[in-house]
Amino acid sequence: MRQTADSPRHDQPAAEVVQKTLHPLPEPVKGAVITVSDRCFNGEREDASGPLAAQLLARHDVVVDEVRVVPDGSDPVRAAIEVAVAAGARVVLTTGGTGVTPRDLTPEGTAPLLVARMEGLEEQIRAHGLTKTPLAGLSRGLVGVTSRGDDGALVVNAPGSRGGVKDTVAVIGPLVPHVLEQLGGGDH
Repeated sequence: MRQTADSPRHDQPAAEVVQKTLHPLPEPVKGAVITVSDRCFNGEREDASGPLAAQLLARHDVVVDEVRVVPDGSDPVRAAIEVAVAAGARVVLTTGGTGVTPRDLTPEGTAPLLVARMEGLEEQIRAHGLTKTPLAGLSRGLVGVTSRGDDGALVVNAPGSRGGVKDTVAVIGPLVPHVLEQLGGGDH
């Protein structure tokens, strides 16, 4: 029999796929949504992505009391994330500012606050989005945690479009309980 790239090798056992059951949160957690947009901040455009993010996160027991709107730039993003985490948010989702325009600096404002990046989730969000639009590959959004421990928060940068928010929460939402469990010292 001829060996092909798809054929299993006879000298190696087939890899077993390990399934992890993802349990819902035992109780709702506090979340924060931050819309990053000069136009929304200046009242030139209605924020469509932030309220959607809050609604979608609620389906995963992440409670967002209000969506905060800040202007583009790294300093406003960093300050808004710091305020949200200091107020007890365990999940912080930003929407907007992940592209390559001169003022798209959400990742630059987020990066200094993260003690651990989760590049696999960043890739997973982009891959999920790419099944719908090639524009998903333009996002530079980061995913990571602010600290390791019960006070740590998961921070996620989503694109500013409604589709980008849907794709981001579709990937992150089911994983929130497991990430927060790990931050608290839980098992893998």
